[in-house]
Amino acid sequence: MSLSSKTSDLFCIEFLGLCSFPAVDAYSVPFPSPKAAGSRPAPSGKTPIKIVHYSDIHVDPFYETGSATNCSYPMCCRNYSSAYAPGNNNSPAGANGDHNCDTPKSLEASMYEAISEIAPDAAFVLFTGDIVDHAVWNTTQAQNTIDINDAYSRMAALNTYVYGTAGNHEASPTNSFPTLKEGDSSEQWVFDALSSDWSQWIGATAAQVTKSFGAYSAKYPNGNIRIISINTNFYYVQNYWMYEDPMEIDPSGQFAWLVKELDAAEQNKENVYIIGHTPMGSSDAFHDGSNYFDQIVNRYSNTIAALFFGHTHVDQFEIAYSNYNARTYENAVAMSYIAPSLVPTSGMPAFRVYYVDPDTFGVLDSVTYIANMTDPSFQTTGPQWTPYYSAKDVYGPLVSPPPTAESELTPAFWHNVTAAFQTNNAAFNDYIARKSRGWKVPSCTGTCQTEEICQLQAAQSQYNCYTPSPGLHFGKRDVTSSQGHRDECGISVSRETLRLIGQNSELKKMLIKRTAGLSGEL
Repeated sequence: MSLSSKTSDLFCIEFLGLCSFPAVDAYSVPFPSPKAAGSRPAPSGKTPIKIVHYSDIHVDPFYETGSATNCSYPMCCRNYSSAYAPGNNNSPAGANGDHNCDTPKSLEASMYEAISEIAPDAAFVLFTGDIVDHAVWNTTQAQNTIDINDAYSRMAALNTYVYGTAGNHEASPTNSFPTLKEGDSSEQWVFDALSSDWSQWIGATAAQVTKSFGAYSAKYPNGNIRIISINTNFYYVQNYWMYEDPMEIDPSGQFAWLVKELDAAEQNKENVYIIGHTPMGSSDAFHDGSNYFDQIVNRYSNTIAALFFGHTHVDQFEIAYSNYNARTYENAVAMSYIAPSLVPTSGMPAFRVYYVDPDTFGVLDSVTYIANMTDPSFQTTGPQWTPYYSAKDVYGPLVSPPPTAESELTPAFWHNVTAAFQTNNAAFNDYIARKSRGWKVPSCTGTCQTEEICQLQAAQSQYNCYTPSPGLHFGKRDVTSSQGHRDECGISVSRETLRLIGQNSELKKMLIKRTAGLSGEL
């Protein structure tokens, strides 16, 4: 890429934080027909069904009880050497997990057991990606394949349909997802593994699409709902395959495929859930790809019942609007639910149970369950999974009139919740605490509060109020004030190398001087 290109500006933002965001390239996604008048159907009033959602399990197969939780590696609780071995350190890892470490299999197993007990009648499960641990400097195709296959084998024990999506950690190297245009088959094994594991739930035809670019469209056999899983890694700022000049408008043709699937669902009067890993309004999503995706969501908002993502590890949501210059409850059109993680590095381990209308598949309530790691029994008798909060119970009283038991949590409802956050500091602080499930709750006032609310009101990343600041910023974006990725997750080897270079004061001066001379940005 040339230094004067849009691609180099985006690369500069991601690696150096030195450039300003370029404008989104104007592109109108082609649709077979214009959007018809109407809206989502009203709730049926029938007895709700349950749907389970969990994300970012990051299981560490090499987690060792008694190994050090305080270490010099990016991820601890492994027996790296005698200094970190059980019995030789002052911070031994418990049997069921630690906030400094990835997920032991015992914690993963306890979540599946809890799901089976709490929601044995769940219609299906949504898993929004990231199986592999955070030892990103040491991933291999062989080990990642084992981890992926093992995880889905354990999920199969839930004895219900599991609809998954491709996390950025499933690849090796981490984040590496070439498109069909590149013609590189180095990561084909990821799509092959996922296709094989998912076929038991989505069928052979849908699994064949997975082999092409990691997505699928599958009709749930026991209800009028279609699950469309998209590969969001094609719009992820740390997937360095994307930094071409010019950049692809529709990597692997996924947008065109998505439009075709949504149009068929609309014609067949099917409801649709879209699931993916990275939320498309977060600062981890390219502005252009996010814009084009949001055009699709707006066009088919009467068909899409909800969207579900993970990746950030914290409890969040995003609202899509038909007009981001005037965001109101009246033009809020779609709702993205972002699940907190199982891995405890960003808070208490968690999963969700949605109560859903059996006809419209609109979400009537969302109940988050956590395993409180401060409970003395957590490491002895095992994690105890208990209800943390009901979205309708805690957020319903913030709006007027409050929703009834039969009401759907509509995009308009969630907009009114964010409006309440602007004036009700206590309610906003409670939301901030829930992001990490009560663990290391930060203060978020003033600009932080304004930006956080702005991000909740942005399913397009160009409107989420994230602005890169000048300087060498190789660290991750602050999870309190941004929907960017948590600092322990997803960092690439190349980016980490540049971060270490940036710690050298002389090299830093040289880089700033040269960047200023070449780009004129400083």
